Amino acid sequence: MTSPAPPAAGDAAPARRERNDSGDRVWTVLDLLRWTTDHFAERGIESARLDAECLLAHALGVQRLQLYLDFEKPVLPAEREPFRELVRKRGQERIPVAQLTGAREFWSLSLGVNSHVLIPRPETETLVSAALDLLGDRQAPVRILDLGTGSGAVALALASECPQAVIVATDISQEALKLAQHNAETLDMQARIEFVRGDWEAALRGPFDCVVSNPPYLAEGERTGLAPELSHEPDGALFAGEDGLRDLERLGRKLPELLAEDGGVALELAPGQEQAVMGWVAEAGLTPGLERDLAGRPRVVTGRRGPEVGRANAGIPAPSDTRGGC
Repeated sequence: MTSPAPPAAGDAAPARRERNDSGDRVWTVLDLLRWTTDHFAERGIESARLDAECLLAHALGVQRLQLYLDFEKPVLPAEREPFRELVRKRGQERIPVAQLTGAREFWSLSLGVNSHVLIPRPETETLVSAALDLLGDRQAPVRILDLGTGSGAVALALASECPQAVIVATDISQEALKLAQHNAETLDMQARIEFVRGDWEAALRGPFDCVVSNPPYLAEGERTGLAPELSHEPDGALFAGEDGLRDLERLGRKLPELLAEDGGVALELAPGQEQAVMGWVAEAGLTPGLERDLAGRPRVVTGRRGPEVGRANAGIPAPSDTRGGC
C-alpha cells in the first residue's frame, strides 16, 4: 500500500495540535519529523530519522541543529510543499538524500553532488588517511594523482591537508569533471588542482609522489542485490566487470610508469579483493600494506617502493566521521 505524501494545508494533524485561524491543523517541525520518519521506516529506509532531518532542514533552508531548537515552530503550507516533493522522491523513487539536497560532507568539506558522480562515502575517508600516511610530510611540495576523481572529494581532501601539493585529478566523465571543478572553485582550491579528462592514466605524465584512486569495484553480478538508491548513481563509477577487479588490475599494472622512485599508492576496494590487489602491487615492485575502514573491514591497499608503510590491518580514524551527516 502506498503511503501518502507529507501533510499539506488542511491535512489531518495530531490531535494535540490546535487549528490555525483558517481552521487548518498546525504542523510543527517535530510533527513533520515524526511523520516522515515513520513514512520512511515503513518503506524500509534504514536511516529514516536522519533522512527526514536532512530533507526538512534543506527545505527550510536551515542547519539540522536548528530543527532541534525549533521543534515547536509551525511550518507554513508554502514551506511544506517543497518538503512534500523531497519526501516523495526519497520514499517512492529512492533517490539518495545527497542528490536531493545537492550536497554531501566529506572530510569536513561541503561538496556539491549530482547524479553524474558517486556520492562520497565515509569509508573513502580511509583512502585519504592512507594517502596522507604515505606522504608523511604534509608541507612537502609533492605531486599527487587522483584517478577517477568524480566529485573531486579525495583530491580536495588531500589539497586541504597538503597546502604545497600539486594535484592532477582525472575522470572520463566530462560532467563529473565539471562538478569537481565547481567544488574546487567553491573551496578556493582550483589553482592547485589540474582536472584532466581521460580514461584512467591515459596521456598522463609522471612521476607522481602519490597515486590514489577509488575506482569502480562492484561485480556485475551484484546488481540485483544492491540497494535501490544505487540505481541513481552512475554505473561507470560502480561496476568493473564480472569480478569487480577489472579497473583495479589495470591500475595495479600501470603503477611502475606513474610513481616516483619513492612514491606510494593507495587504492580503495571491496572487502575480499585485498589479496588480489596486494598481489598486483607487489608485482609492481612495491611493498603492499592494508588499511581497514572504521567498521574494521579491509578497505584500502597501499604500496610503496621500500619499507612497508602505513598501519597494516589497523583501522585509521579519519578527522571526521560523516556517517551521521547529510
